[in-house]
Amino acid sequence: MTKVFISDTKKGVDEAVEEMFTNLEKDGLILTSSKDVYIKVNGINIYPYVHTTPEVLEAVIKYLKNKGGKIHVMENASQCAITRVVFAATGYKEICDKLGAKIIYLDEEDTKTFEFKGKSSVKDDPKGYNLKTFRLPETIVKIIENRDKYTYINLPILKTHCMTRVTLGIKNQWGYPQHEDRGKDHNFNLHSKLVDVFEYIRPDITIIDGITGTIHGHYPPIAFKDKQILKFDILIGGRDTLSVDVVGARIFGMTLDEVPHLKIAQERGLGEGILSKINVIGKNLDEYKEKYEWDLIQQFPEDVKIVKGKDLVCIEGCQNNTLNCLQLCAYDAPDKFKGGWFIIMGKGHDKNLVEQLKEEGYTKGLVVGFCAVGEVGEKLRKEFGKGNVYFSGDCNNLVETLGAELALSGVNGFDLMPNFPPDQFMKLVAEARKHGSTALF
Repeated sequence: MTKVFISDTKKGVDEAVEEMFTNLEKDGLILTSSKDVYIKVNGINIYPYVHTTPEVLEAVIKYLKNKGGKIHVMENASQCAITRVVFAATGYKEICDKLGAKIIYLDEEDTKTFEFKGKSSVKDDPKGYNLKTFRLPETIVKIIENRDKYTYINLPILKTHCMTRVTLGIKNQWGYPQHEDRGKDHNFNLHSKLVDVFEYIRPDITIIDGITGTIHGHYPPIAFKDKQILKFDILIGGRDTLSVDVVGARIFGMTLDEVPHLKIAQERGLGEGILSKINVIGKNLDEYKEKYEWDLIQQFPEDVKIVKGKDLVCIEGCQNNTLNCLQLCAYDAPDKFKGGWFIIMGKGHDKNLVEQLKEEGYTKGLVVGFCAVGEVGEKLRKEFGKGNVYFSGDCNNLVETLGAELALSGVNGFDLMPNFPPDQFMKLVAEARKHGSTALF
């Protein structure tokens, strides 16, 4: 029977990490003969509560170093964030330097091309993939091709997700494909693609950092902190990532059937996803009685007109990341934010859309996603001018989306970077570019 362990962090993070590894070691050694350990954090951004807690990373490194491990800590660029910036701002770099762990900035590496195998191309199936290939960094390729030589530990944080319901062990690996290759099917096909990547590389151990948990999505505005951040004070770990994720989802009150990518992983035989077949040790799951919401808090500025197509709007793509960015701009920089603009998303729009916008006094805005750009984009630019109508391509090009919303709202990107000096940011960006970063920025 698959085992998943839950450790209480209220007694101390170091103690909880030691207890976790002690339990895991009962079923076999952690280190391989090479002693090399690769740790994947969730380094999505520098915003509070969105990334793996530095204290958990430090405790894991210390434990494995004491066992003789040669530690590497890695992450790729994501969400308008360059990895060097995230490591500096979160304290990851300081921890790694202090403990002698090697940092690997995956966005600065050469890559090798792989195939998304879960579905056929959109050329052959209207619901197929827009992009069938993707690039993986050389370190990840090395681990895949020498799987028994290295220990690979996945260290996500406990969060719901406004597109994938939860972001835990399997979703944490979506950071591996090169940044540019993630947006083309960030739609209803996202769930399948998460599992495609998981099939190529499955962690030896996944430990979810559950000191806090994030509800109503994965990227809470600081203004919504009290509504979205909960204390759980636990670590959830095991050798079967799917089982660990199923237990993590259960903490939020979700079942396997409610999280599409977990269900797909179960159907593909990539671990144990049936909760009754998982031996949960350390906590009684009956203690977790509440069902928490994964979708965004439905609060948006009234002076931004949001128009959704009647035929299709993907929460995984053009809808929820766009609305999440809108919340960040509006509620974390309220003194700077200006409304009076529109957002058009999805497909199936009213033929009189332009006239309706003009009647309501809207003359500038954002058209987001393949569908909306193709259907109404040029019509809106012809009427209001190219300089007033921004396009965000792909299904979810967060760089273009956030850039447009910042420009339209009058908010500066540095207003959304709490406690991190702009000059240091620009210095790190230059350093990353010098080393060949492929981050979209």
